[in-house]
Amino acid sequence: MKSFSESYTKAGVDITAGYDSVKLMKGHIAKTLTSGVCSDVGGFGGLFKPDISGMEEPVLVSGTDGVGTKLKLAFLMDKHDTVGIDCVAMCVNDIICCGAKPLFFLDYIACGKNYPEKIAQIVSGVAEGCVQSGAALIGGETAEMPGFYPIDEYDLAGFAVGMVDKKKIIDNKTVKEGDVIVALPSSGVHSNGFSLVRKVFDIENKGLDRYESELSMSLGEALLTPTRIYVKPMLALIDEVCVKAVSHITGGGFYENIPRSIPEGYEVHIDKSSLKILPIFDLLQKVGNIPERDMFNTFNMGVGMSTVVSEADADKAVSILKANGVDAYVMGRIAKGSEGVVIC
Repeated sequence: MKSFSESYTKAGVDITAGYDSVKLMKGHIAKTLTSGVCSDVGGFGGLFKPDISGMEEPVLVSGTDGVGTKLKLAFLMDKHDTVGIDCVAMCVNDIICCGAKPLFFLDYIACGKNYPEKIAQIVSGVAEGCVQSGAALIGGETAEMPGFYPIDEYDLAGFAVGMVDKKKIIDNKTVKEGDVIVALPSSGVHSNGFSLVRKVFDIENKGLDRYESELSMSLGEALLTPTRIYVKPMLALIDEVCVKAVSHITGGGFYENIPRSIPEGYEVHIDKSSLKILPIFDLLQKVGNIPERDMFNTFNMGVGMSTVVSEADADKAVSILKANGVDAYVMGRIAKGSEGVVIC
């Protein structure tokens, strides 16, 4: 007998819509499957058998995050096929910082009303993020929560699990004075600072469809650009160069994130003239009259990830990253000190 509850439906929860959502998302999930996947969608748990061949001491690394108030833009634009990329990116970009290769991902979608087509659009983005990072989407949860969320809104979060051989974990123990810090450019604002973005542009009242000449596109298009995923370029770099430290530049910008990857007693000197700051940040600063310090303490400013290598490896590191689609460049150096980040 097919599962159906008339009483639950009257309370605002449509069980059959959940089944329809699963049917629609299966095609997207299939694109992410890797050799380690041992289960199909619909079970109570996702099963994965990792390949530990060649590893002496496999270590699991996990990361979890959501998309934040960037989702408000997806609601306003009625565009839901990219925020899933953001969700995956925020998790896998974190775990690559210690050198871990993502294995699998699970998502969680909570909504006021389950519209199967909309849920499938969201999952299509999650699947795309998994493909970009080489992770399998092995499960998730869609929760219909009437009265808790507005019927046209939802929240999206997830987590990733990766693995690295213990002896290859990237820490900051070998960072020293004179090492260089390499910038990996961002695709835009990524998924942080949107409470300030929404306030500056007053998007709830002024909308997102206005064309901005500085951006060569509409404001909405620029802001909804998904977070860049750095996993595959970083894995290629790690294979050939001694990577000493990695920082995922998210909320808190340069001043909060870069020091997390630098050992005590050292600071990073950033050459401001080298930075390739994206037009969206210039527009944000101008419209919001935001002090430069606040910009670098809130946004990625065009640098979504940074990595520390020896000066001797700098050219090779930049070359490898460029060969893997990332227009990397040297943006600073490591020096002795306690200031964290010095932008000069």
